[in-house]
Amino acid sequence: MQIVKRDGKIVDYDRDKIRIAVGKANDSVSEEDRITSRQVENIIKHIEGLKKKRMLVEDVQDLIEQKLMSLDKYALAKEYITYRYTRALVRKANTTDESILSLIKNANKELAEENSNKSTTLASTQRDYIAGEVSRDLTKRVLLPEKISKAHDEGIFHFHDTDYFIQPIFNCCLINISDMLENGTVMNGKMIETPKSFQVACTVTTQIIAAVASNQYGGQSVDLSHLGKYIRFSKSKFMKQIKKNHKGLSKDVVESLAMDRLKDEIKAGVQTIQYQINTLMTTNGQSPFVTLFMYLKEDDPYIEENAMLFEEVISQRYEGLKNEKGVYVTPAFPKLVYVLDENNCLKGGKYDYLTKLAVRCSAKRMYPDYISAKEMRKNYKGNVFSPMGCRSFLSPWKDKNGNYKFEGRFNQGVVSINLPQIGILAEKDEKKFWELFEERLELCREALMCRHEALLGTLSDTSPIHWQYGAIARLGKGEKIDKYLKGGYSTLSLGYIGIYELTMLMKGVDQTDPEGEQFALEVMKYMRKKCDEWKKETGLGFALYGTPAESLCYRFARIDKEKFGTIKDVTDKGYYTNSYHIDVRQKIDAFSKFKFESQFQPISSGGCISYVEVPNMEKNLKAMEDVVKFIYDNIQYAEFNTKSDYCHVCGYTGEIKINDHFEWECPECGNKDKSKMNVARRTCGYLGENFWNVGKTKEIKSRVTHL
Repeated sequence: MQIVKRDGKIVDYDRDKIRIAVGKANDSVSEEDRITSRQVENIIKHIEGLKKKRMLVEDVQDLIEQKLMSLDKYALAKEYITYRYTRALVRKANTTDESILSLIKNANKELAEENSNKSTTLASTQRDYIAGEVSRDLTKRVLLPEKISKAHDEGIFHFHDTDYFIQPIFNCCLINISDMLENGTVMNGKMIETPKSFQVACTVTTQIIAAVASNQYGGQSVDLSHLGKYIRFSKSKFMKQIKKNHKGLSKDVVESLAMDRLKDEIKAGVQTIQYQINTLMTTNGQSPFVTLFMYLKEDDPYIEENAMLFEEVISQRYEGLKNEKGVYVTPAFPKLVYVLDENNCLKGGKYDYLTKLAVRCSAKRMYPDYISAKEMRKNYKGNVFSPMGCRSFLSPWKDKNGNYKFEGRFNQGVVSINLPQIGILAEKDEKKFWELFEERLELCREALMCRHEALLGTLSDTSPIHWQYGAIARLGKGEKIDKYLKGGYSTLSLGYIGIYELTMLMKGVDQTDPEGEQFALEVMKYMRKKCDEWKKETGLGFALYGTPAESLCYRFARIDKEKFGTIKDVTDKGYYTNSYHIDVRQKIDAFSKFKFESQFQPISSGGCISYVEVPNMEKNLKAMEDVVKFIYDNIQYAEFNTKSDYCHVCGYTGEIKINDHFEWECPECGNKDKSKMNVARRTCGYLGENFWNVGKTKEIKSRVTHL
């Protein structure tokens, strides 16, 4: 038998620990209240007689208490309970030492792989992680109700970002960059006035991005189309200067000279954005988690300027940035989102050339992602707007004048439900499933309300850049932010993992089977219905959120494998399939995958993205263009991935091999960080005397054990 400890670790059962614990309680009571050695052995035999492969340590202790009570040894039972409680207090007194020390020693692998923009070896980032570990500890022990903490630990749901819960800060937002540029802002007590040129607008934008990132814990998005206005400012300035310095030049010559200077300024401005985002460090020691949104709106008076801007942004992303070795690599940020509309959907539109460039960039650098304006307008009351940095979407909201507003809004926090675990417990009993599902969704609601209540009463002074100087609002000093937490202005997101595994558990087929499809849609619609009900009851903006959460896919699968063992097509893979996605092992073409998953996106309106894997993307540009055309007509939000080995550092696509030191190494840039590359699983990587066999981990030999 194995014992699952409170921290999730699994250890071998040790009967002596029961003897010691009961013995200490025995010594603390009078002789007539004690039990004999034989009775202690009987308790041990009873526990062992259950013949369980795995037990929670709490369950073992509960059984001991029950046996003591059945023997009428109430004083002894009380003493044992007191002993157990005292031990719990000792554990609660300090639970962060091990995690913090492992972090300092760079031995905490889970944290090291958590964020692509945070290096756990840097002192500044370690400082943030140390604070995060203390916050996580206090959150679980003190700030959250015990049942919420327990549900998180047991994998019933995931209470996201506990490392920041102690502070009155929120998740993701859409920066109101237009207001901040047009009306000015304040940073570090210094007035930043309206830019008079594109170059200055780029510098101010990146300063705003860094300041915002330092005062929230999630992603942020910036609509680049607001910069088109400043491109025109620069052009006008150049034309005035040329006319002044070179009198007598024709209008066409002046225009041509001004355009040459303008192109140089656009290039320099975009470089400023790229370099500053990738070199500026926020106060938590990381690059800002930012998404740049590119949408050529037909009614935009600066559409031509923005077309020039977007072309330069995509071109520079295609080229990449040089790393310390001088090799061009793919920067993690900014993320890029490109909108497809009638004018650029590869059907003869004026800006098709931009989309072709975007596809080439996706093939080499995995970005941009694509949004179909046509499909989004259907789902969001005619609106097209950016996802937040975390790829979640806001619900439509109107101001007092009846105008839709998206920029300057935010997400309060996320709780994600573990769907496969409900399926495992239901054991194909649908009545039991729906009852459990209802109970756990109510628990998720309570957890999300904890998020909301933690922010109530927050003063604008906690983050002036957000609340006083335009990123979200223009509140006065000392004013509460409460009105922005209510009425659907901001959202509370219910995430979900594992529609595929749940469907397999309940129906024995995946969601592409007609029976599985019907069940999967019922589950999705039920979660959406609950969000709508909660919104009506509370006046808060609950939303169903199905965007990527890769590390959580592994966490839930690990917890459930420890609890329930290996289950075919569920816990045997080591991960759960994200949100509503079709499992990666399914043989399905890109068009069919997008078409099938598109029906889930309108239900999951708080966050939805689908992807397809394309082998050798740079050799399949025509096929990728065909997929982009299909995206425009069929699905709201989509991205490309690759089936080949892929290096996230430099964008290399091909085969990544093990070097002479038995490490995976990218042949292009020399990257050896396994967390920053995709390596297709191979049955055997024979290397002479040493070899790596995926199927038989016990046969891993010598220096390749870490693989």
